[in-house]
Amino acid sequence: MPNILPITDFCIPELDPYARLTEPQLLHCYEPQEGLFIAESPKVIERALDAGYVPVSFLAEEGQLAGPAARLLAGCSDIPVYTAGAGLLSQLTGFTLTRGLLCAMRRRPLPAVQKLCADARRIAVLERVMNPTNAGAIFRSAAALGIDAVLLTPSCTDPLYRRAIRVSMGTVFQIPWTFLDQKTPVPALKELGFRTAAMALDLRAVPIDDPRLKTIDKLAILLGSEGDGLAADTIAASDYTVRIPMAHGVDSLNVAAASAVAFWQLCRPRE
Repeated sequence: MPNILPITDFCIPELDPYARLTEPQLLHCYEPQEGLFIAESPKVIERALDAGYVPVSFLAEEGQLAGPAARLLAGCSDIPVYTAGAGLLSQLTGFTLTRGLLCAMRRRPLPAVQKLCADARRIAVLERVMNPTNAGAIFRSAAALGIDAVLLTPSCTDPLYRRAIRVSMGTVFQIPWTFLDQKTPVPALKELGFRTAAMALDLRAVPIDDPRLKTIDKLAILLGSEGDGLAADTIAASDYTVRIPMAHGVDSLNVAAASAVAFWQLCRPRE
């Protein structure tokens, strides 16, 4: 049976992760150990549990106790489930819970870049992608379209921010990922044996269906920030600069949309 705890006091410290801690505070709350993140909705939480993440507590609307989340909660019988009506929980958190369920979970140490990429053939590299919505959408495309791993430069948003997790539909728990130490990723990628394809608007760029790209055994697809794109030195150091042909005078796609096109084209088996 789930460990159901009706909420009678909004001020108890056990509710801090849901009501009073910001995303950066959750990230650092157990330092020097790993911090917490918040997963939202039964499907997303289930994917996190399947990936081995450890729950600390749940926050559930009363209707979830015998509803869609009942099986999930029954499998975590030793974990506290704080519960109240939807209206009270919206007052507590400041937003309506997606599918009526949140879970505070422990982070895990990030894997080393070398280990993550040892057997990878196609990886995505995000440089200064700071919008959690875009990051989540890129992870969802990466999972759906055959990317083996995702690397992020230090200035990128955290893929375990609540919005990034929600937009990804929990695929951040299915695709291996980690942060690079370097702001400029190309030298590290070349040391790992990857050829690099910088997605950018450039007169020297080759179209994304250039047949040479299909022959590369280990390819890193580089995607830049929402406003300025990839840094000039990243583009200059890459083996290829790659563009997506546009119609109707459109100059570019949002980075998340561009990632889906790039992953579909560059991860397909050779024809």
